[in-house]
Amino acid sequence: MPIDQHGDAMLEGVSIRSLPKVSLHDHLDGGLRPQTIIELADEIGLDVPETDADDLADWFAEKSDSGSLVEYLKTFDLTTAVMQTRAGLTRVAREFVEDLAIDGVIYGEVRWAPEQHLARGLSLDEVVAAVQEGIEEGEDAAERSGRDIRVGQLITAMRHTDRSLEIAQLAVDWRARGAVGFDIAGPEDGFPASNHRAAFDYLASEFFPVTVHAGEAAGLDSIRSALIDGRALRLGHGVRLAEDLEVVSREGEEVLVQFGDLARWVRDREIPLELSPSSNLQTGAIAAWGTTLEDHPFDLLYQLGFSVTVNVDNRTMSRTSLTRELALLAETFDYGLDDLEAFQLNAAAGSFLPVEEREELVDLVAEGFEQ
Repeated sequence: MPIDQHGDAMLEGVSIRSLPKVSLHDHLDGGLRPQTIIELADEIGLDVPETDADDLADWFAEKSDSGSLVEYLKTFDLTTAVMQTRAGLTRVAREFVEDLAIDGVIYGEVRWAPEQHLARGLSLDEVVAAVQEGIEEGEDAAERSGRDIRVGQLITAMRHTDRSLEIAQLAVDWRARGAVGFDIAGPEDGFPASNHRAAFDYLASEFFPVTVHAGEAAGLDSIRSALIDGRALRLGHGVRLAEDLEVVSREGEEVLVQFGDLARWVRDREIPLELSPSSNLQTGAIAAWGTTLEDHPFDLLYQLGFSVTVNVDNRTMSRTSLTRELALLAETFDYGLDDLEAFQLNAAAGSFLPVEEREELVDLVAEGFEQ
């Protein structure tokens, strides 16, 4: 399916970009415009590997396509370096929301780690306030251009540091002021959710929603820890849950699958999987099945009834958009508009909004696809 110069693609005669979308797994420090990185770096005297925006975009794509989450994460050293001032954070957040709106996203949750943005003297509260200001500016700018979008913050702790309880308290402090949930991110293998049990106990006591990166760079034990220790309501990626599925036989299009207890629990409880196809290829998350999109267990999980959602993870690193991810999946697995609608309805239902607002979001998605 050809993607045009504007990043759009057509499916059944409909522009995928024009369809209402819900984005659940989208990192703020992974979604900067290359030109913005160059300009912000110049303001603080920071050297960049490329001084042309297109060349810098190429640099990110090349460095990120490593097959290793650890190597992939190194590219964030550059993006976080230009997000250490109030003005820089606000600009990045504003443009982040504007770019989502242009891509047809009507609701998004942006995850980012405040503890990584304190190098120039800002406090945790100040960085959250700066990002919230940018989000609201982006929402207003989208409205002026005729697009409606709402974005909530997923306040994130780094799993290889020891500040998770403090960050959890920060997230709860910002409840009703922009924060809708909590996450842990960073190097997954060797840093299970159980290391942050105190933070998750606190969040549970405050009835604050949690999603956890799990099943990307580590396998089933990481997912178990996310669910048991983290009380995760969603799984960040979760793609390696497919390791708990055994294909017993194939006859034509009929596939007989044996479920493990973990996979069955996630499927039966309708715990959303925040799948990010391009990113999963880049980080080697699907190495057990292959190296191309057609090897991704996305379709198997979808056909088996898991609550699959489609996400970008990091737009800059993967040089992608939600429209592009949907177009790639449609082309690879021969999906139609009904399938793309199902993914958006799953995401809407899995969002960390109050139930009344989730229902409204579901209705908006359904109405948009009907039109």
